[in-house]
Amino acid sequence: MVSGRGPNPARTPGTASRRTSRGRGPAVRGDPRPGATGVGPGRFSLRPHPPLDFDLTLQRYRLWGEDPANLYRDGAFYRVARLGGAAVPFRLTAAGSPDRPRLTVTFDGPDTVATRRALTAEVHRLLGLDADLTGFYAQVAEDPVLGPLVPRLRGLRPALASNAFEMLVGAIAAQQVNLAFAFATRARLVRALGEPFRFDGVTVHAFPSPAAVAGADVTTLRAMQFSTRKAEYLIGLGQAVADRTLDLAGLTHAADHEVIARLTAVRGLGRWTAEWFLARGLGRPDICPAEDLGVRRAVEALCYHGRACDPARVRRRVLGWRPYRSLAVHYLLAGARLARGAASGGGT
Repeated sequence: MVSGRGPNPARTPGTASRRTSRGRGPAVRGDPRPGATGVGPGRFSLRPHPPLDFDLTLQRYRLWGEDPANLYRDGAFYRVARLGGAAVPFRLTAAGSPDRPRLTVTFDGPDTVATRRALTAEVHRLLGLDADLTGFYAQVAEDPVLGPLVPRLRGLRPALASNAFEMLVGAIAAQQVNLAFAFATRARLVRALGEPFRFDGVTVHAFPSPAAVAGADVTTLRAMQFSTRKAEYLIGLGQAVADRTLDLAGLTHAADHEVIARLTAVRGLGRWTAEWFLARGLGRPDICPAEDLGVRRAVEALCYHGRACDPARVRRRVLGWRPYRSLAVHYLLAGARLARGAASGGGT
């Protein structure tokens, strides 16, 4: 663990803990069974249901700066999965077209069925592979706002957080600041408190554990440019998750209103954070975080010709996109970026 005492050297393949999870991941086309059981590096391929635009889906990890826990470089995505007590660095790449995608996962860890199933589940979340794009596209085909966006964004999937604590930390970092600044402060936290691993010539950090964040002090977090209040929020969140006052795993099957109530009982987490957690943490398909400034600006730009909207008006406007409001919001945000890029002569 890297701490305030100074960075540890990055672990190289073969040094990670070897315990594995017994969880089962979602079914995929292809067989994630190992060819031979043993210690990694291991490799397997997946053929997800199309469409999938790999680059478009993962570009959020480089839009506002580099994320040392979710590195996306030169068409390859790097992350450290936590499987039980084991840390398993992996690389995810894609080949083929959006209509015939093929994914390859290369990892350093015990090459077992349990490891492959757990990594398959993580890939499903990272790429939003369980989202019903076919149904969404059919519903919005004639929609005057979303319909024209689909051909330009076809295969864009909602990248979900594979670690609930990680998402909540990111949400606190993003409060009341622009996303580039939020990414920068979060990156400092990851590099200071997260364990580094060297894999495939790339250093990628495991996201800090709740205990590591809880053990930080306000002065250390202030040096990363978190405000005093945010530093207190982060330490309190780490403590709540570490001592299970906030049971994140228990939220998986809770109703939407119950998730919102439990999260907003924690200091520093409001409805804005809770709704994003529902959409991108739990993958709930019909959520609109209307209090998010970016969502409001996207609705204003694409639906109301720039006229100001309050959260209530945003919620009314998106009712027609039920039961796909989460995907609708995802496409609105991407569409707003396209519009800004076109206006400035840039890309997405």
